[in-house]
Amino acid sequence: QVQLVESGGGLVQPGGSLRLSCAASGVDVSRDAMGWHRRLPGDELQYLASVFGHESSTNYGDVARGRFTLSRDSAKNTVDLLLNALTPQDTGVYLCKTDLREQEYWGQGTQVTVST
Repeated sequence: QVQLVESGGGLVQPGGSLRLSCAASGVDVSRDAMGWHRRLPGDELQYLASVFGHESSTNYGDVARGRFTLSRDSAKNTVDLLLNALTPQDTGVYLCKTDLREQEYWGQGTQVTVST
């Protein structure tokens, strides 16, 4: 029943921006814990940002703080991640995650490639 589908990735030049979206089914983004991670080409999984539905504050990993912004659209039931000032080191697969019923659910990810 739980399904997460990421979109918005693509090829972008250094210094550019992208807005990623996570469309959630079987999850209420206003109620459940939602987050973003990314998997680098070397298969390293990095935590980026997360938010809990009953809280207004958003948590960021060190790699994302100051450049990436997480937001929720309750009407669309989506969780977005705005990527700013992108560098080639930001290249990777960006993954949406939720914690529900003591289990983790992940989307398939959307590829972000930063290159000239």
